[in-house]
Amino acid sequence: MNPERVHQILLAPVISEKSTTAADDANQVVFQVLADATKLEIRKAVETQFEVTVEAVQVMNVRGKVKRFGRTPGKRPNWKKAYVRLAEGQDIDFMGGAG
Repeated sequence: MNPERVHQILLAPVISEKSTTAADDANQVVFQVLADATKLEIRKAVETQFEVTVEAVQVMNVRGKVKRFGRTPGKRPNWKKAYVRLAEGQDIDFMGGAG
């Protein structure tokens, strides 16, 4: 795999109540990823960037909501979400130790 692509796969962490619960209960971290990313590419990207061991990757295509923008009907873009389960005892801290 292209080393440059490894750094482009993960777009942002998804910080929500549901992702925090997944982190506490199942040792999972949730990321927004490129729409054409595969499970193997996501695994490699997380292991390379955060130096952790990944046990499993589950992906989900999230459909954009249909919304109104003033008078005009519109649609938010579709995106892909990845649930990454880390090995026992490993963690990724997005807050930098604050808390």
